[in-house]
Amino acid sequence: MKKMYFIAVYPPQEIIEEVKAFKKDLALNYDNSKALKNDAHITLFPPFSRELELESDIHTAFQKIDTDLPPFEITLNGFGSFPNPKNPVLFVQPEHNENLNILHQRVRQYFNFIKYSFTPHMTVGYRNLSYDNYLKAWEIYKHKEFKTKFTVDKITLLRHDQKWVPIAEKRLIGNVNEQ
Repeated sequence: MKKMYFIAVYPPQEIIEEVKAFKKDLALNYDNSKALKNDAHITLFPPFSRELELESDIHTAFQKIDTDLPPFEITLNGFGSFPNPKNPVLFVQPEHNENLNILHQRVRQYFNFIKYSFTPHMTVGYRNLSYDNYLKAWEIYKHKEFKTKFTVDKITLLRHDQKWVPIAEKRLIGNVNEQ
């Protein structure tokens, strides 16, 4: 039996709740209920499918990821979008963060079988968001203010079992005092 997996960074619960308010707005006012299914996160490696009996290999690769980085802060600042007419996406925009890029590159050392570009974002609206509704929502969200920050201190491996569930995590272990 095949299962889906992905690797992500999650903010603390209070930020997940704040972002959920935007998702609820899109569900209520822009007919975009699908975004409510997932908690806010930044994807480090996109969903991929593997046979369940190969899960131990996924865990092994996940544990090999070099997380020798001190915990670091990410600032979320405003909104962005991918205006793809077939699959538009509205998201909370993180500010550029070199440590996040380094972390992503280290994930790619062990998870490199999907070609994708790394554009860090925290999805608010997607999937069943029509292009017309995306355009209406973007008119509002491109001017909307939202700014917060959180500390990244671990990465999470998730498996899809009716919903995404964490099955492993790996803490960032860099010595904060060495900076």
